[in-house]
Amino acid sequence: MYRTILTQLLQWKNQPSTDRMPMLLDGARQVGKSYLLEHLFGGTHFKQVVKLDFLAEPELAQWFAGSKKPQTILDKMQLTLGIDFNPKTDLLLLDEIGECQNAIDSLKFFQELRPDIYVCASGSNIGLLGRYPVGKIQEYRLYPMSFAEFVIAHGNSHLTKAFEACVRNDVVHSKLWQLLLDYYFVGGMPKAVDTWVKGDKSKINALTTKVRRVHRDLINGYIRDFGKFATSKTAAMQIEQVFTNIPLQLTKEIEGSVSRYQFRHVIPKKNGYQDLQGPIEFLIKARLASKNFTIEGKPHNPLSTLASPNRFKLFFHDIGLLHYMLEVSYREIKLQDFDFKGYMAENFVQNEVLTLGQTHTYSWKSGRMAELEFLLKRYDGKIIPIEVKSGKRTQAKSLKGYIEKYQPICAYKFTAKVGGFREELLQTLPLYYARQYIEELLADQAN
Repeated sequence: MYRTILTQLLQWKNQPSTDRMPMLLDGARQVGKSYLLEHLFGGTHFKQVVKLDFLAEPELAQWFAGSKKPQTILDKMQLTLGIDFNPKTDLLLLDEIGECQNAIDSLKFFQELRPDIYVCASGSNIGLLGRYPVGKIQEYRLYPMSFAEFVIAHGNSHLTKAFEACVRNDVVHSKLWQLLLDYYFVGGMPKAVDTWVKGDKSKINALTTKVRRVHRDLINGYIRDFGKFATSKTAAMQIEQVFTNIPLQLTKEIEGSVSRYQFRHVIPKKNGYQDLQGPIEFLIKARLASKNFTIEGKPHNPLSTLASPNRFKLFFHDIGLLHYMLEVSYREIKLQDFDFKGYMAENFVQNEVLTLGQTHTYSWKSGRMAELEFLLKRYDGKIIPIEVKSGKRTQAKSLKGYIEKYQPICAYKFTAKVGGFREELLQTLPLYYARQYIEELLADQAN
């Protein structure tokens, strides 16, 4: 399966050795980090990949005990495995590096003493580690597969070309909209996508059951991880309570938009942000959730100065897992036959933005009724308002009010329609093209 982050990984590989640092690939468990580095990247662009998996083979940690000098480590590795490692052509992959603190510490010495060696490390829950060599590594984040990657995975080259070119006509719209609804059900976890793409669509009930089994196993795995990484059983239980509550909170809408996260009634006898801050930050560091900060009043740069730490929406990291936890069936999604669909489009756009390198987003609120789902800072510092609609209803009172009051340079509205038309500063576009148009906003065209 193609992953768009490959472009960045190749840029890392092609840097002069004097500028290159060891790479650390972070991401939630089971988003495809190991497969990406070992097969899609390493297997294609290196003569040999030497993979050290500290979770599968904990005894490998002994190679990193004592001296952290790269040559000492390589000597132990070559002697034990009986292989020759060529720094010019081979890749050293330190998989599940979070299981071995000494291996994490060794990255500093690879950067300082042997920058010529291609070293990649990957791990889940990297954000939860006590320490790692800041300033000595080049960090990347891998998220569940984006909708673009989902389209490519289906192997229809004609549809992929139309999607990449943002073609807007009724035929393309029909295909892409149905594929987007499929994505809402399947999500972007690679195993779920692989099960779906290779499955028999003529036996849709059996196929959706298989996908749901993948979702179930993933959720159960995350919950087991809480007990492994949490400081206590009580902390693990509270993390699980917040985790399972996120989908329920997302369905609480105000005028079609997801409401701000409410802290009451999530954990018994815990009523405020300070009470839930620990579990929430755990989930964010584990890449299982992300924040959308709600700001009020006139937006200005930097938006971070307007954000309050306790005023935010909390989104789920994968939309397929989100619908599994909400028990929304494939048929309901395809027919759009349920209430409170606004969260679906918002969570989709949030996750698409994250794949472009953002760690969080912003929304805007004015009074009780007016709300915009996203505010994004363009490459030139201009703030661009974005409204997201889950269906074909195109009324955008909040967005029009924002335009009249603050006169932005442009504005976007993403809906279930084929779109493409402009109304003064406002452009209406289909939801499935959100990532492409937002990427243009974020790109630094001056470079």
